[in-house]
Amino acid sequence: MMKKALFAVLIGLVLGIGPTLFAQEKSQRKESEFYYFSVPIEKIYSYRSGYVVTYRKGINKMTRTYIPHSWFEGPNGKAEEIGLGSGKAWPSLTVYYKNGEFSHVRLYVRRERSHESWGIVPLNVNIDQYFEGVEEIKLEF
Repeated sequence: MMKKALFAVLIGLVLGIGPTLFAQEKSQRKESEFYYFSVPIEKIYSYRSGYVVTYRKGINKMTRTYIPHSWFEGPNGKAEEIGLGSGKAWPSLTVYYKNGEFSHVRLYVRRERSHESWGIVPLNVNIDQYFEGVEEIKLEF
């Protein structure tokens, strides 16, 4: 009889304290300070000053963003180009934010420039001014 009472007390303690310990452990998990937005690329144009990336804004509008080549330089660069092999993966642009501020961008593009997602800026077109002073990317939706 004494064993049953002791066993019942132990079960009661486990059931009473267990959820509290689990809740404390769960509340101590740290949320990431990063979040991201990813959009499919409609067209990406390589230009002497950087990349022009065209993507959808809403259902039937297009917009573009400009990513300077200087962002891809060094270990602390703001941009990274990731080459996609052949397959069904469609190119995309992923913009990362840290604590609400722009952090960096990743371009997932097809390696082969003959892919339909790549475009050409005509030689007589000068768009250098769009790459000057670019500090961040703010995607439009």
